[in-house]
Amino acid sequence: MKETVPLSVTESSEAEALFHFETGAPEAVRAALGLNATRIGDVVAVSMRNDPTRYWSKALGFGRTAAVTGELIAEVCAFYRAEGTPLAVLQLVASVLPEDWAEIRAREGITAGSSWVKLVAEVDEVVARAGAPDRRPMDGLRVAPVEPGDAGRWASVMMRAFGMPEEHYSGMAAATVTQPDWYPQAAWLGEELVGSATVYRFGETAQLFGAAVLPEARNRGGQTGLLVARARTAGELGCRLLVSETGAETDGGHNSSLHNMLRLGFRVAYERQNWVWQPAG
Repeated sequence: MKETVPLSVTESSEAEALFHFETGAPEAVRAALGLNATRIGDVVAVSMRNDPTRYWSKALGFGRTAAVTGELIAEVCAFYRAEGTPLAVLQLVASVLPEDWAEIRAREGITAGSSWVKLVAEVDEVVARAGAPDRRPMDGLRVAPVEPGDAGRWASVMMRAFGMPEEHYSGMAAATVTQPDWYPQAAWLGEELVGSATVYRFGETAQLFGAAVLPEARNRGGQTGLLVARARTAGELGCRLLVSETGAETDGGHNSSLHNMLRLGFRVAYERQNWVWQPAG
């Protein structure tokens, strides 16, 4: 049986990746989106006030080195109130919830949302499985690192594939292409860029981030190709562990991203609840 990966590892890489993805945006983009971030103890809290997607305001990294308390949750919520954030998601693993969580939730206006699955894999195992003779090759696609000149196109594809606005959001994503510790990959169909993904290096951990393929290029193995390319890059960087997240499957649902990762040797570390905070009134 493989060793259990500590919470300090699985939560840290995601928290740091999101923090740097958003705070590395150009100042004009930050101003347009109303973007601000802070650190409160273990917690990384990012606020995007002008975000119609309601996706990018998140607090995560809870319980990495210290217990989660009512005072900590109150401070996180106070940050969002001060920012005028219309909605934020607090991502806490069940094992770090305090005993009085129900009372804290009622006091701060926090409700239960969807669940995500946290996955981990050893880099060497994913690379080995990627080279297996029975693995289905990509159909007409190729995957390659993103050149700085393609940063805008790559970022546009990421936002379009996720159904998000391109204005300002693409500028946020494009900025990471030339930033330290980010290693973006693109999927191409002929001369058309049709898929995006990146990986953030955090010590010996590689955090997978932002994988998406445009609808017209799906079912060609692009998601798996982007996974494999990033795993190989992680190995070249000296990383030992891959970490990723995706939505938990509901009854009757099918998450192809989840199954692509499982086939390549990822395993579920835990399922994590999303807790939704909104200001009173």
